[in-house]
Amino acid sequence: MAGVAPRSPDLSVTEVPGRRAGDRGFIGIALALIAASGLVAAFVASAGAAADPTTVEVRIHFSRFIPSAVTVPAGRPITFVLSNEDPIDHEWIVGDAALHARHRTGTEPTHASRPTEVSIDALGTRTTTVTFERPGTYTFICHLPGHEAYGMTGTVTVTGG
Repeated sequence: MAGVAPRSPDLSVTEVPGRRAGDRGFIGIALALIAASGLVAAFVASAGAAADPTTVEVRIHFSRFIPSAVTVPAGRPITFVLSNEDPIDHEWIVGDAALHARHRTGTEPTHASRPTEVSIDALGTRTTTVTFERPGTYTFICHLPGHEAYGMTGTVTVTGG
């Protein structure tokens, strides 16, 4: 090609045999997208893990809660699996002192509509999911006649999350 000046070498570009100079931008963008998608996937996985419920198993044996003390984070769904190994009915009611004062004089024979108030049939298992919004210590008690006096109580300590 007569009259065309030869191309001067671009010293800032390393030529790779078989690749065009424009491939550098594409490869850089592709690597950046791969790295970004990895960060997004890690964020989504950690956000999903935070929203997944934690499971706490509480057994009822000889009219006692086992364990009688549990610690859970605030703001996270906690699924309680309540297994009654006794041949009599029990209940699991968790809350503050005012809630328990109402239940000591209450007339509800069974509980089904509130996640913090559960009736468990003899030899039965019930599951409930509770999200404690604020840190603190809450008590769970069986308020059936004589059960609290016998010692059927426990605590849930809710930490800052």
